[in-house]
Amino acid sequence: MAGAWEVVAGGCLVIWAILLFARGGFWRADQRLSGAPPDRSAWPAVVAVVPARDEAAVIAESITGLLRQDYPGRFGVVLVDDHSTDDTGTIASRSAAAAGASERLTLVAGERLPGGWSGKLWALAQGVERTGAVAPDAAWLLLTDADIRHDPVSLRRLVAKAERDGCDLVSLMVRLDLGGLWGRLLIPAFVFFFQKLYPFPWVNDPRRRTAAAAGGCILIRRTMLVRIGGIAAIHGALIDDCALAAAVKAAGGRLWLGLSSDLVSLRPYGGFRGIWDMVVRTAYTQLGHSPLLLAGTVIGMALTYLAGPLAVLIWPWHGSAPAAALGLAAWIVMSVAYRPTLALYRQPAAAAYLLPLAGLLYSMMTVGSAVRHWRGRGGAWKGRTYPAGAMTGSALEGSSR
Repeated sequence: MAGAWEVVAGGCLVIWAILLFARGGFWRADQRLSGAPPDRSAWPAVVAVVPARDEAAVIAESITGLLRQDYPGRFGVVLVDDHSTDDTGTIASRSAAAAGASERLTLVAGERLPGGWSGKLWALAQGVERTGAVAPDAAWLLLTDADIRHDPVSLRRLVAKAERDGCDLVSLMVRLDLGGLWGRLLIPAFVFFFQKLYPFPWVNDPRRRTAAAAGGCILIRRTMLVRIGGIAAIHGALIDDCALAAAVKAAGGRLWLGLSSDLVSLRPYGGFRGIWDMVVRTAYTQLGHSPLLLAGTVIGMALTYLAGPLAVLIWPWHGSAPAAALGLAAWIVMSVAYRPTLALYRQPAAAAYLLPLAGLLYSMMTVGSAVRHWRGRGGAWKGRTYPAGAMTGSALEGSSR
């Protein structure tokens, strides 16, 4: 038994050595847009497309932040009211008037959702189509959720980055709401896992095939969106933001994906239950509804996040000092790797040692998502129920599905 634990703990340490040195340095969390954006002689026209469904609680702050952008070029906003049952559209209009920018906000009443589309992608498609009338010469489209608060210079940073580096898609993972004890435990871990799955330096390397984006904030070159076939090209994608990025990269476009502490999600997740419901709605879909991938994911998560700490915690039972030492080394290494992401969320370094607990809970959520699928229960979001497997998008993002 002791020998088996030495193998397991040693395997955990090897996994983390590989992740640390052969996974693009994802754990450094160093892909950022910060500081004052550079001056330019000319700024291209941009139009934002915002899908919104029942966002009355946050739409005023979101729309005001967009309309008050310190952007030297022409900038307008198209908001698609996706059959809201509250005053989303009215509040958005009032907010634009209060900001003295009514002429720069275009409201679009969403049409009936066709089969095979998610609500968010259908709303985006309608908004993109309307931009052809309100801003036909806009070189860039900002696809952003209705629950995002943009800081005053976020658009300047995005456009400057895209223009300077010749990017066709620039995306930022916004700072998600921590929302209490469970949020502090689980939200930074979600961001860490996303970076591990899609190492940002690899996404940003045109020589690599890795492609990803964060759906809350995507700046895309209009001509590139047309080249890949528009939003319709991804209407059935399992993960819409990453599918869009993959289509752009496959078409020869250049991506850049980073982290932001200045763009903030206004959506509260409602504690443990809220995060659980958010993840189980899509986790099994992201695995392609494959039992083999589910089993591999659970085993992989156990070996990566639980084996080392368990070898330490049950040392009195297995009695192997080498196994405990290897497990402790693995636990320390994973904690060191997690600390830059915790720093982004202003969490104490000691919280890194709770990463195994977060890994366990996310594994349970993934299994829960599979059970939900096997029972024939589709995803439900803001009054819409989708067939099992039809939900799209990243687990903790999306405002109008």
